[in-house]
Amino acid sequence: MTRYHPLLVALHWLLALMIIMGLVMGGFVLSETPNDDPFKLVALRMHMGAGIAILVLMVIRLVVRLATAKPPEADIGNAALNMGAKAAHWLFYLAVIAMCASGLAIANMAGLPAIVFGGSGDPLPPDFSAFPPRAAHGALAMLLMVLIAAHVAAALYHQFVRRDGLLGRMWFGKRNG
Repeated sequence: MTRYHPLLVALHWLLALMIIMGLVMGGFVLSETPNDDPFKLVALRMHMGAGIAILVLMVIRLVVRLATAKPPEADIGNAALNMGAKAAHWLFYLAVIAMCASGLAIANMAGLPAIVFGGSGDPLPPDFSAFPPRAAHGALAMLLMVLIAAHVAAALYHQFVRRDGLLGRMWFGKRNG
């Protein structure tokens, strides 16, 4: 076995794109848009819809990951780095699911489903920081950015320094080499 299941590969790349877009939307659009700006509702609708989709896809990805055969663990020749890489992959699942959960908690505490999706006409709260899960949401966003940067750096290291073809395991093609 040299590659991951094609559904796992597709979900990996789709979720990577969606998570990065969600982080950009939250960190650069939502955080900079005043709550009384009508565009904020549109941005929140997109961000919340994407967050819900990310949660559903991440759970599906986890199930597929646990249920399908996978290539042997990568071995870089250093037990601590090997263990760190494995832990980082599981931390991704935990961080993304926790990020979605904290977003849902903020939304429910702020009454956002009725405002954003139900068209209740109620105004947005003046400040989302008043809701305790908001701090966790921000901290998890930072953690995800660090994890993504480390993940990309490790993939590039494997591809261009070690030249071990590790990146090809998360691409489409024959699973048995």
